[in-house]
Amino acid sequence: MVRNISSTFILSIGASLLFLIFCQLLDVNSEPEATQVSETGREVLTADCPENGNWRVRLHGMQPGLKYAQPSTQNGRPDVNAVTNWNVPLVWEGTFDPVVLDAIYKNMDPRIAVVVFAVGKYTRFLKGFLESGEKYFLVDFRVTYYIFTDHEQEVPHIKLGKGRKVLVLNVPSAVRWQDVVLGRMKWATIAIDKQIRDEADYLFMMDIDSIFYNRFGVESLSQLSAVLHRGYYKSTKREDFPYERRPMSKAYIPLDEGDYYYTAAVWGGYLEDMYTLVKYCYMQSEEDANNKIEAVWQEESHLNKYLLYNKPTKVLSPEYLWSDYDAVPADIKVVRISQLVKNYAEVRPNGGN
Repeated sequence: MVRNISSTFILSIGASLLFLIFCQLLDVNSEPEATQVSETGREVLTADCPENGNWRVRLHGMQPGLKYAQPSTQNGRPDVNAVTNWNVPLVWEGTFDPVVLDAIYKNMDPRIAVVVFAVGKYTRFLKGFLESGEKYFLVDFRVTYYIFTDHEQEVPHIKLGKGRKVLVLNVPSAVRWQDVVLGRMKWATIAIDKQIRDEADYLFMMDIDSIFYNRFGVESLSQLSAVLHRGYYKSTKREDFPYERRPMSKAYIPLDEGDYYYTAAVWGGYLEDMYTLVKYCYMQSEEDANNKIEAVWQEESHLNKYLLYNKPTKVLSPEYLWSDYDAVPADIKVVRISQLVKNYAEVRPNGGN
């Protein structure tokens, strides 16, 4: 018995996005079980394909008559690198035209899910996150905020834009902040399986103790988008990244390997690609727990392990997750979202330890 499986590639051609979907026949007897995730997180994902197995093209362009600045092949950001060594965009202010991108994605009309966890005293950050998100996060696009909380009554009522909504999902309380972090992967996996998969095209995982300060738009969307950690993006050598270095952990990365260090406070992508990654982090952390070890930075360690061997299709600069603790350097022209200053000992269930 055989069936079709597809691979999707996205090319930028002029003002249009070209989606190439290559379909081939696959023997289902050789396919991994849906619950299996390899050491590097690979899973086989299926999609609808034509019966003849040929690839097809879908073109998503923009309406004629749109006015925007002419792009240049010679001028750009001279102070930063705007492409990775695996040839995908590294996004900074000044490397994209929001007018063009918004016009293209408006034709596509994607549904975006935002998953946040507000457990214990972290519910105090909901109002600021949601109100600032309505000003700056994918404005005029369809967005659903999925709020996982153990205090549903503390979720504030926020005025939302057209096509935007808040959904509350109840989760248990935790006695350690590390359990909240690791629990995110479990509950997000379950929620995607039961609900979110039918309601979204893209999904972002975000930390609730953050505020949007400027545009966070469709330039962030891709199959899998990762954000450079503000503390390690300039000159840190790979051997000095805070990866998990103990071989007994499933998040282990050798000293002589590594591209960047990514934050787990903001990351996103296609719903199914995010599901694969979230499930991977959950399963790997569960295996660690069975072996009586916890990765040094919990799911962030597993995230970095996955992204080392499954390269993101877009890397976002630290504009997409800064911190109010830190001064803003010259290469950060715009802070789009930033983590708030807070008393960790007061807000975390185990006093920040």
